[in-house]
Amino acid sequence: MGSWEQTAAPSIARKLFIIVLLLIFLEDHAASGDIASDTKALLAFKAAVGQHLKWNQTTNPCTTWQGIQCAGSRVTEVRLPGVGLFGSIPLGTLGNLSELRVLSLRWNLLSGSVPSDLGNCPQLRNLYLQNNQLTGPLPSFFSSLPDLIRLNLAFNRFTGPIPSSMSNLKRLGTLYLQNNSLTGSISALNLPNLQQFNVSNNKLNGSVPSRLQTFPMNSFTGNSLCGSPLASCAGAAPALSPGVHKRKNKLGAWAIVGIVLGCLAFLVLLLLILFLCKRKRRTEKTRVVEFTPGIKAPDDAPEDTNPKEDFPAPPVQEVEKGNSKRLVFFEGGQRTFDLEDLLRASAEVLGKGSVGTAYKAVLEFGLVVAVKRLKDVVIGQKEFVQQIEQVGKMHHQNLVPLRAYYFSKDEKLLVYDYMTMGSLSSLLHGNRGAGRTPLDWETRSRIALGAARGIEYIHSRGREISHGNIKSSNILLTRDYNAGVSDFGLAQLVSATPSANRIVGYRAPEVTDARKISQKADVYSFGVLLLEILTGKAPSHGSANDDGVDLPRWVQSIVREEWTAEVFDIELLRHHNFEEDMVQLLQVAIDCVAQYPDQRPSMKEVVKRIEDLRRNIEDDDGTEDLSSSAEIPELETGSVIKIN
Repeated sequence: MGSWEQTAAPSIARKLFIIVLLLIFLEDHAASGDIASDTKALLAFKAAVGQHLKWNQTTNPCTTWQGIQCAGSRVTEVRLPGVGLFGSIPLGTLGNLSELRVLSLRWNLLSGSVPSDLGNCPQLRNLYLQNNQLTGPLPSFFSSLPDLIRLNLAFNRFTGPIPSSMSNLKRLGTLYLQNNSLTGSISALNLPNLQQFNVSNNKLNGSVPSRLQTFPMNSFTGNSLCGSPLASCAGAAPALSPGVHKRKNKLGAWAIVGIVLGCLAFLVLLLLILFLCKRKRRTEKTRVVEFTPGIKAPDDAPEDTNPKEDFPAPPVQEVEKGNSKRLVFFEGGQRTFDLEDLLRASAEVLGKGSVGTAYKAVLEFGLVVAVKRLKDVVIGQKEFVQQIEQVGKMHHQNLVPLRAYYFSKDEKLLVYDYMTMGSLSSLLHGNRGAGRTPLDWETRSRIALGAARGIEYIHSRGREISHGNIKSSNILLTRDYNAGVSDFGLAQLVSATPSANRIVGYRAPEVTDARKISQKADVYSFGVLLLEILTGKAPSHGSANDDGVDLPRWVQSIVREEWTAEVFDIELLRHHNFEEDMVQLLQVAIDCVAQYPDQRPSMKEVVKRIEDLRRNIEDDDGTEDLSSSAEIPELETGSVIKIN
């Protein structure tokens, strides 16, 4: 027995060794076969629509091919946004990538229909085909894609109804179908996890189903749809029985009597108010001061909800009493008016913010200045004068000059040059409807550079010197849209009230005291300002569907999900020859709003990067290449857009 065991043991060991080698060989062969089939499919895709793609068939697509990412030995992501793809995608190419999870072919010139064999990619989660020239009906293979989460087919030429199979996408969170020629109703859509939705500018009809009525109106406009949030559908009100109708008429008669009596009472009250106001105006004519704010809507109204206030009366009393206090002009300032002239001026409110109220003051001899009336100043006269003198010595073409100041126990006034075009905030967010003249990319980038240069100059005055209150309402513009930074150095003057301390969208996460803002915190605020310029959105309202999410977090989430094109203001998307510059400025902004201060660039670095970007714009002759051979850079985390 012992002899047999000694003879058989080596034989069994050799067989096991051979079996292991065979398994390893088969596994390697299978893996090789998988990547080989994926490579073949991608090369067929390249030959059909992307002949200029620099894919070398002798190299591994998982490591060297543009836009290709793999897991294990299979292709899982194809990201080729804006690379000049042209033509129709044939069957037997992308549909053969059975492990595909992300497909991004947006911003190209693809035409024809979506290949039906994409239904052979059951793990597909993100499908981005927006901004192409795809035609035909929407694909019907959705029942084969149970894991699809994001679907964007917007800005194409799709026709026909929305297929009922789309309701099989139970995990779908984003559905964008706007700007096509789709017909029929949307009543069959039943997507329980939908969070982002848009079917605007199609040819859809019927009523908006109740499960979709939570989305904003602009998700449905440009169709023949009705029902909330749009206008009510005709005949939607239930019919009343004759008896009820009769009772309603009787009640209506009494209601009419009440309305008439109420109107009469309102008219009497209105006449009384007008009489009292006229009488009050007569008595005020005897006063020395006639500085009454107008009714222009303020830029920062939410920050100060106090009722409208007259321009300061206490200084007038001091003037009348012969007090020697007067406006203090800085060196080089024209002393063409005094405090009494200023107080006699007509004025209107320009804005109310955390440090005070700004007025446009028109003096009797025609000079126009801006006057800031400070509130909640907690430091004494000596400290106030030292701080304001420091501010008054700052002279730069991108700073709004401080010309004079006034200090008394009851009033603190600052006099600036008046900037004719108002604030960047009002130009970005005001009147975004019909008749608006949008800010183009050249103007926005020039404003960004000017603001950056102004802030860099402030920082150059000393390591401890910062602006402290950077926001779009403090970026003022000349008639030529040259940016001037305002309100620098004022945050240290006022008390740290809850209104001043609260996060308003621009404040860096490490800031706890509004009076102690570091230069790196200024950089964060400037980064938010850049995002505001690029997105057209107010800092605390990144998305209508993201209530309470601030602008940096919203933009970073969009970029992570490979939706960078959705970040930019729609008013900028018409400038197709500047996408690369927009992406570069977006990267600057994202670097500025890094979570930790030491990860943020200095303002000197920021200025240099924007200057390089502007140099490209100025060198561009402004013509657009309609052949789409120019490459729009990859817009994803880890390639062009990097999030710290």
